[in-house]
Amino acid sequence: MKTSFPKDKIRVVLLENIHARAAEIFEAEGFKVERLAKAHEGPKLIELAKDAHLLGIRSQSHVGADLVAACPRLLSIGCFCIGTNQVDSRSTCLAGVPVFNSPFSNTRSVAELTIAEIVALHRRLADKSAQLHAGTWDKSAAGAHEVRGRTLGIVGYGRIGSQVSVLAESMGMRVIFYDVLSCLPMGNARPVKSLDELLHQSDAVSLHVPATRKTERMIGAPQIARMRVGSYLINNARGGVVDIAALAAGIRANRIAGAALDVFPAEPSSNAEPFASEIRGLPNVILTPHIGGSTEEAQAAIAEDVATKLARFVNNGSTTGAVNVPQVDLPEQDEIGANSGPGASPGTDADTSPDAPRHRHHRMLHFHQNVPGVMSKINTVMAELGINIVGQYLKTNDEVGYVVLDMAPTNADLISDRLKAIPETIRVRMLW
Repeated sequence: MKTSFPKDKIRVVLLENIHARAAEIFEAEGFKVERLAKAHEGPKLIELAKDAHLLGIRSQSHVGADLVAACPRLLSIGCFCIGTNQVDSRSTCLAGVPVFNSPFSNTRSVAELTIAEIVALHRRLADKSAQLHAGTWDKSAAGAHEVRGRTLGIVGYGRIGSQVSVLAESMGMRVIFYDVLSCLPMGNARPVKSLDELLHQSDAVSLHVPATRKTERMIGAPQIARMRVGSYLINNARGGVVDIAALAAGIRANRIAGAALDVFPAEPSSNAEPFASEIRGLPNVILTPHIGGSTEEAQAAIAEDVATKLARFVNNGSTTGAVNVPQVDLPEQDEIGANSGPGASPGTDADTSPDAPRHRHHRMLHFHQNVPGVMSKINTVMAELGINIVGQYLKTNDEVGYVVLDMAPTNADLISDRLKAIPETIRVRMLW
């Protein structure tokens, strides 16, 4: 079947050692794929992306407005991770370049790490391991506890928090949780009315909240003072949620018995950069380098999720899951018979016999400035060209609109040229 742009001309550049599952999906679509192990910045990143139609990154490659302006062929960007802060959201939006991520694919991996840390803190495993590595044999049970029967307080009862809840309860823990939204409790978990109530009742507190102005340093000196003496704090959410200085002071004062941190307010930009924090070296503190979702299973799931979203956008225009442009979920383009569309005799039906050549409706994808009058201009073009519209889909945000029109087969190049002439047009793409 002839297509608007040959699939074997679609070029995909994947950086930062993205899981091979992504390349498999793109190659199965017929796209050309280039995989690179490292992150790149500045002019080097622009050079790599300038001829790419799809760019895949993780958390270390930063995409700014300069790259967007320098790469007019770029159709979409995939963040093969949870966050998208490394991409300039506004410049990609205004260029009609959807950005996709995978916010939920590492849920199980983070939940399992959290449970492992809860057990390790209660048994002081990090200290015992360090002592034995240093040659000290200490079989003392002082400060070591079972988790069974103890209370876990979960702050943020979303996908990760609720999974932690189920796993913890299966180990015999009592679970309470606090969330600003009304959440359905899993198992025997029960909600509490305030963060203070949760801190006061919990033997271990695990944080699973997003990074917002309201969650910035939500655990500081006042909150640590309200925690049970001898309790533990786990943060596998966002680095800015915890005041590290206050946490370190609480541990030194024996207010709390330990902590596990996977995220930090300031993190090294690469493996070659040293990690500095006042929490280092404190007893019964587990520090991990932002690896909550770093399992083979999670990375494969992320690769499949993001690559599928990117391929679907290229193939049919769907922006479902995009974080920066209006989300439009599109059906596949309808197939029609050989005698339909322009050139068919008036009053005749499409040839639906099994041997008749099959064609697809043409699909127009149009990003435009979200100002009054644009749809009127688009409809005027269609009317002047005598285009038979069979489907229309439209979504907008504050600055950009995205309209998709399905139409009977026609002169796609002529339509594209006319729509590009509309001053508010950002990008036009035709699929057939």
